[in-house]
Amino acid sequence: MLKAHIKKTRRDFSIDVRLDLNQGCSLALFGPSGAGKSTVLACLAGIEEPDDGYVEMNGQRLFPPSLALHMRPVGYLTQEPSLFPHLTVSQNISFALPGRRASEKEQAEWIATLRDRLQLGPQWNAPASLISGGQARRVSLARMLARKPPLVLLDEPFAGLDRGLVRELIDDLVFWSQAIGFSMIAVDHQFEVLRRLCPQRVMVLEQGAIVQEGGWDALCRNPATPLLHSLLAPL
Repeated sequence: MLKAHIKKTRRDFSIDVRLDLNQGCSLALFGPSGAGKSTVLACLAGIEEPDDGYVEMNGQRLFPPSLALHMRPVGYLTQEPSLFPHLTVSQNISFALPGRRASEKEQAEWIATLRDRLQLGPQWNAPASLISGGQARRVSLARMLARKPPLVLLDEPFAGLDRGLVRELIDDLVFWSQAIGFSMIAVDHQFEVLRRLCPQRVMVLEQGAIVQEGGWDALCRNPATPLLHSLLAPL
């Protein structure tokens, strides 16, 4: 279970967000650009440090003090794959494996499962510098899942991808969330994407504050603010 209170001062406003999320559940963070959504994720991931508050995951304190990134039980996926260009696809994915917590046989079987599900076989031994942008997103997803994190954070990981690939990656994430049982918090500028990823619950941020929270149906029927109404309007 995740419990967090994120306080962070920005140039124009202050972020003050409380989160609670049971294991295996999902939460969408929705709102206009610059509302503080990505900052909340970065603070949960440990990329940024809150000014105040706390972050706990399954009873483990992540902040304060800030727990080292490699020790955090968190998977963090952004629009940038951030692969090691000099390593192969296989090496990039295996780089994330947590030492010897599982047997080599179990690890090899798990990596093979990810390779096959994400259709990475043809690129398996290719240098990461030579694969396409869409393939790189699949590799970064596999690298994140290799550790089987109990919490997955998604910060617009589908930006710039065609709709067909976005649908495939969403299906993969939903499949693995059920197979592994991880919790998921997602940020995206398209509410249709968020609704498919996180159908259970949505939290809306404006200027660093929560202005509405609940189910998608209630949100779409009765948006709490004029700005939110415009964001939900059909294109």
